[in-house]
This record gives sequence, structure tokens and C-alpha cells, in this order.
Amino acid sequence: MLNGLLGKKVGMTQFFTEDGERIPVTVVQSGPVTVIQKKTVEKDGYQAVQVGFEEVIKSKEKNITKPLKGHYKDQKPTKLLREFKVENVDDIQVGQTFDVSVFEKGEIVDVSGTSKGRGFTGVMKRHNFSGGPAAHGHRFNRGTGAIGQSATPAKIFKNKKMPGQHGNTRSTTQGLEIVDINKDLNVLLIKGAIPGPNGRFVEVRRTTKGK
Repeated sequence: MLNGLLGKKVGMTQFFTEDGERIPVTVVQSGPVTVIQKKTVEKDGYQAVQVGFEEVIKSKEKNITKPLKGHYKDQKPTKLLREFKVENVDDIQVGQTFDVSVFEKGEIVDVSGTSKGRGFTGVMKRHNFSGGPAAHGHRFNRGTGAIGQSATPAKIFKNKKMPGQHGNTRSTTQGLEIVDINKDLNVLLIKGAIPGPNGRFVEVRRTTKGK
């Protein structure tokens, strides 16, 4: 059994429990995924399976390189490839598919994805700086402020919080609960928000915290 699935963020909505409690949830179309390759201890040094998600449409197959086509062999090319750990790789076969049935309602998962890109931003938006006074005539406003010293050490230290590229990086939200599962639509309802805009691929894995 896989310890996770690939999916696509659909959007956010609300879910009502039997007690009438309203819970904000993210809808994730998760799976089905197809096993493309197996990783073994003898050959690769660890146990895992490589799975593909969302088949490439016929008109786009011409864009796939020959080495990648050879990698898929008898399987249909997919838009996304990722690896998941398994306890016993011998129990899984290439070409086997997995869907939302690998999860159970109430399970705790970690969701990884690419956060929304916000371009080149200043320190107030990027690092939550408070900024300077907004009084009339003041010239500080949204600036960075002092970033170094004068004669000693006469340089700016690395990793200083500065303006720059904001977002569009891999991000993981941990400890989210699966509120509901729709097996007919291959949909997970996950409590809270997850990284990335609607339509972007995400990885849903069983959490390892507390184990």
C-alpha cells in the first residue's frame, strides 16, 4: 500500500458535519495513479514505487522525449511522476493503479505543492516587516531600513531578509485531517488550506509526525 497519492487542487468550500459544525475544506482530486517503476534495495538501495498521475492527451504525446517514452514502456505517459515509499515492494506490480481508497476518513496527512508566485516583492509583503512611519513628509515608508554596518565588518551578511522573489517554491502544510472521501469522484476533502493555486498538482502523504 502506498503512503500517499498525487492529486490536483480543485478549490476550497465548506463541509457540514452531522452535528451542524461548519468546516473549511480544500477539495483535492486525488488519483488514480499508475505504478510506472519499482525501486528495490538490491538495485537502488531503498524501497519505493514511482507513480504517474494524469495521462498526457494524445495531441501532446509528440512533446515527450524518446528516453521518457522508453521509461514508460507499456504505460501511458503522464504529466507528473513522483515516488512513494512502500513497506513491501514485491506486493505491488508495474501498471497497478491506486485511488483514494488508500486513505481513510479522519486520517492525518501532509500536503506538499508549489506555492503561489507573487513575483519580486518588498520586505513588507515578503517578510512581514512593519515598515516606517506614514506621517506627512517622512521618507522611510515601505523601505528595508538598515541592512549592515559601516567600517566593521563592512559587508552585508548572507541570508539577510531583503526584497526578492516571493512564492513559487515548494511548500508543505502538515497535520491536516481528511474530513471526507468521495470514492466515486476520486475526491478528498481536507480540512484547512493547502499550498498553491487552484489546478496545481499536489502530493498527499500520511504524516510522519508523532510516529
